[in-house]
Amino acid sequence: MDFLPFLSLFLISCSSLIHAQQQYAKKTTTDCGTADNSTSVLGYSCNGLNRTCQSYLTFRSLPGYNTVSSISHLLGADPSQLSKLNSVPDNTTFELDQLVLVPVTCSCSGDYYQSNASYVVANGDGAFVIANNTFQALSTCQALLAQNGLNVSSILDAGSTITVPLRCACPTKNQIDMGVSYLLSYLVAQGEFVSAISAMFGVDTGRTLEANGLSEQDSTIYFFTTLLVPLQNPPSQTIAPPPPLASSPPPPPSTPSSNNNSSKTWVYVVVGVLGGAAAILATGGIVFFMFFRKNKRKTDPIIISAREKPNGKKLEEESKYFLDSISSIAQSLKVYTFEELQSATDNFSPSCWIKGSVYRGTINGDFAAIKKMDGDVSKEISLLNKINHFNLIRLSGVCFHDGNWYLVYEYAVNGPLSDWIYHNNGDQRFLNWTQRIQIALDVATGLNYLHSYTSPPCVHKDVQSSNVLLDSDLRARIANFGLARSTDVEGLALTRHIVGTKGYMAPEYLENGFISPKLDVYAFGVLILEILTGKEVAVLYEGGVNEHLSEILTAVLHEEDGKENLSDFMDPSLQGNYPAELAIFVARLVDSCITKDPSGRPSMDEIVQCLSRTMTTSLNWELSNSISGYPSFTQSF
Repeated sequence: MDFLPFLSLFLISCSSLIHAQQQYAKKTTTDCGTADNSTSVLGYSCNGLNRTCQSYLTFRSLPGYNTVSSISHLLGADPSQLSKLNSVPDNTTFELDQLVLVPVTCSCSGDYYQSNASYVVANGDGAFVIANNTFQALSTCQALLAQNGLNVSSILDAGSTITVPLRCACPTKNQIDMGVSYLLSYLVAQGEFVSAISAMFGVDTGRTLEANGLSEQDSTIYFFTTLLVPLQNPPSQTIAPPPPLASSPPPPPSTPSSNNNSSKTWVYVVVGVLGGAAAILATGGIVFFMFFRKNKRKTDPIIISAREKPNGKKLEEESKYFLDSISSIAQSLKVYTFEELQSATDNFSPSCWIKGSVYRGTINGDFAAIKKMDGDVSKEISLLNKINHFNLIRLSGVCFHDGNWYLVYEYAVNGPLSDWIYHNNGDQRFLNWTQRIQIALDVATGLNYLHSYTSPPCVHKDVQSSNVLLDSDLRARIANFGLARSTDVEGLALTRHIVGTKGYMAPEYLENGFISPKLDVYAFGVLILEILTGKEVAVLYEGGVNEHLSEILTAVLHEEDGKENLSDFMDPSLQGNYPAELAIFVARLVDSCITKDPSGRPSMDEIVQCLSRTMTTSLNWELSNSISGYPSFTQSF
């Protein structure tokens, strides 16, 4: 009987230790269809001493949410408290990607702690986009769906208001006994480690590991997640986060019970300071090399930003440095003066306007497309400068003026494909069957070059009819590489910044942010569907829900009466002038491209081979003006 008191004491002790931590979510936050109860994917457990407490979040400012008022409104915080915590005036506009501290009241809701924010759903928003893009992983798609009584296949109606449960927690009794007064939910950036984050806030690494259910042996963290940082005092903006570390993290200190905790904290602070100083020196060296050693040729990536617009002489000097830098790196590009572009476009006359910020210009007797851009254009310039393919639009020159970039492209006289395949405005332009197959083959060939012949592989990310331009021979050029993204050597990447055109974006990208060449394959399938039918994707499937898009192919792909249904499926302007069996074959190819499972989609190389054979047979059909005698293609994907 004397054993029972000791057992009770042991259980209470163990319970106290267990309640001193929350389970880190790991990678489960990116899989919206999984709610792993062994992690904190649905929220941090309501195991604290208090059911309500003062808590803190971090948020990195981004366009649309970069002021005290907009960030406070998004996260349901008090703007006066937010400005006070960050030591800024109430009307402050933060620099983009600046770390902002956000005070919130954290409360138990059922089994989990959370701070609720209200959000009005925008067009194209899904649970993953809202949780990981807009709210930067301060919520999870699983928690958002559960909070609003939805499931992973639910459609969020634009204009509706939903509740977003933000990830926060209150200290447990055990943590309070150890001096912890607050818990901060820190947004992990790519390349960051527990030790560096802890040092940033002057916290012992062992305490941070314990607060998240991690250990010295299992201390790996991922971006797309939050890390709880235990604090004795409210956080302060007097400390700035160090740049992400590119090398392995320093060895974590021993358990928090060690007598050397305070000294080890100072070690990590010193490491962080030294690392920051080294980064500053390295950055200064790079700037010096690029802008003051202009005579030396090199092939490093171009880093260009036009966010700040200095005035007068300073602007002219910066413009000259930028342009000289590009001239030495991208030797094939011509650097134009702004006066040359004004002359080419009749001072950017409305008569030269094409669309958006694009103008037609005449340079040395030849037409050119001139696009005005601001912001960071380095990715597009770097990519277009290193690729050379007939089916990819060519960048011929650049200009920098008054904080804006002007990119000069080859001119495609017949404009975007969308002007030829949509007939909403009574446009009389017409493409016959063979021309449509040739355009499809051109686009597939260009994408195959990006996927298979650039290193690392490149994903266009915005394949759509308005980004396919037609030259004088109606041959296709892929344009607009502003969203293009390089992947790793295996062709994979992950993002929480979901951007693209509604209807063309693949399910795995919308739901989980996964980027691979199969993302372009999906968009290509949608594009070919538009080419076959002459209808926009929004018309083809009202609402634009991608995973159901293939339903419109069902009648055509039905083996018994597929040909009979073609007349209702194909573009009426073709008036039946197409080989029926080939049309069904291409429809099957489309169906394989837009399957929900990326692994089930063909590669662009396979698509090129199929369309090459289809093109050859189509030419034979066109010459004979008869569908008899051409081979039957039965290859499946």
